[in-house]
Amino acid sequence: MKASPWLCTLLATLALSALPLRAEEISVAVAANFTAPMKLIAAEFEKESGHQVLASFGSTGKFYAQIKNGAPFDVLLTADDETPPRLVQEGAAVAGTTMTYAIGKLVLWSAQAGLVDGAGAVLKTGTFAHLSLADPKLAPYGAAGIATMKALGLYSALQPKVVTAENISQAYQFVRSGNAELGFVALSQVLHDGKVEGSAWLVPSTLYSPLRQDAVVLEHGRNKPAALALMKYLQGERAKAIIRSFGYELP
Repeated sequence: MKASPWLCTLLATLALSALPLRAEEISVAVAANFTAPMKLIAAEFEKESGHQVLASFGSTGKFYAQIKNGAPFDVLLTADDETPPRLVQEGAAVAGTTMTYAIGKLVLWSAQAGLVDGAGAVLKTGTFAHLSLADPKLAPYGAAGIATMKALGLYSALQPKVVTAENISQAYQFVRSGNAELGFVALSQVLHDGKVEGSAWLVPSTLYSPLRQDAVVLEHGRNKPAALALMKYLQGERAKAIIRSFGYELP
């Protein structure tokens, strides 16, 4: 049976009303440790909102420098809670939009089963040649790795074995490829379906400063409804479920 013109018009109107008045494309800078969850969150957000997310992944320090040099990002998801308020203070981000979206966890990880024990004693034995670590000047997880070694009194002994990566993704790749036997990475990178591949030590949070990861709307995204919509979505139950599934805690 052929639908009437009136019914066709009504259906079209209802379909349009389910989408934003104007779908937007937003550019989002994301801390590398949050790569996997962000890809899932962005896909869900795009389906539900009609907006499109162009995500770039890298170190928080590099994104800060790029934003200060005029990079046209609309939203920033960092690996710390210091960069967003700093950008607000410097006029590069929108006041009142900062929020903590996840609390990260540091692990000492090896792709080799049995190499890393559950207490991290392998660091004391030193039976390895290379220890991968994200650049502590640019990546909070790298700084957390340094803090851990110092808290254990092992930094001086281990420093010659440290292989510095540009960001946490590269630190993971060094270990994954075998170029480093083990390294400090984010739990989210090695947790798959609730299990850790290889061997790992979940570093006690008492050994490093909390990895509170904050997000903020940048000046470039001030007048973009999609930027605020993404921030709201990150606080919703669907996004929270995804974040938890990768081993993060929530504030």
